[in-house]
Amino acid sequence: MSSARLPGKVLRPLAGRSVLGWVLRAAQAADQIDEVVVATSVDPHDDQVAVEAARVPGVQVYRGPLDDVLSRFVGAVAGLEHDGTQVGAVVRLTADCPLLDPEVINLLVRTWRASPTLDHLSTTNPRCLPRGLDVEIVSWPALLDVSTYADGPDRVHVTSAVYRQPQRYDVAGMCLHPHAADLRVTLDTPEDAALLDGLVPLLDSTPPRWRDVVEVLRSRSDLVALNGQVRQKDWSEG
Repeated sequence: MSSARLPGKVLRPLAGRSVLGWVLRAAQAADQIDEVVVATSVDPHDDQVAVEAARVPGVQVYRGPLDDVLSRFVGAVAGLEHDGTQVGAVVRLTADCPLLDPEVINLLVRTWRASPTLDHLSTTNPRCLPRGLDVEIVSWPALLDVSTYADGPDRVHVTSAVYRQPQRYDVAGMCLHPHAADLRVTLDTPEDAALLDGLVPLLDSTPPRWRDVVEVLRSRSDLVALNGQVRQKDWSEG
């Protein structure tokens, strides 16, 4: 809830459900995901996030440090390892990306299952999809390892200490075509909100396919222009 550029963005209403609700729907629609956990903070402002997440059947909630998101993830995953259950990898989905495509999530998970020695697999290395459709997988051993020494922005971005060290970790990327990295459907500014408000009514009511999102935006330059000048924060800015 403490986003600097758009406070409260993950609970912002979007076509009848919260932005977080859109993300959870996409995660649960991906049949390759075993458990869905919302990792929010212990800050009182995030009580609303925990309540919203708990409303969704089958979704677990873990709360940890506000500024140390990496520790939050580690705590959430460690809480799943009980009664002989072992976690192999974590799919990281950020809660400000309401148009995530379950089939892209499934594709990455299937790829990781076929190559489980990979420490990190993502659609952002290199980026080919619109920003906001990002999916990444990090192995649990790699995540646990970086949590012992990562500092600064790496503790905010969770996986950055893994993918920035390809000499230490096994890192791979998946690129889907047609190339659409110039487009932006994440939610970080009022301009992003305006685009999403205009775009969502043009899509199916089910979690949209990424190709459908791109097709609509390619035909609507007026929508693209709404957030075309938004600058993504640099990695070092946290």
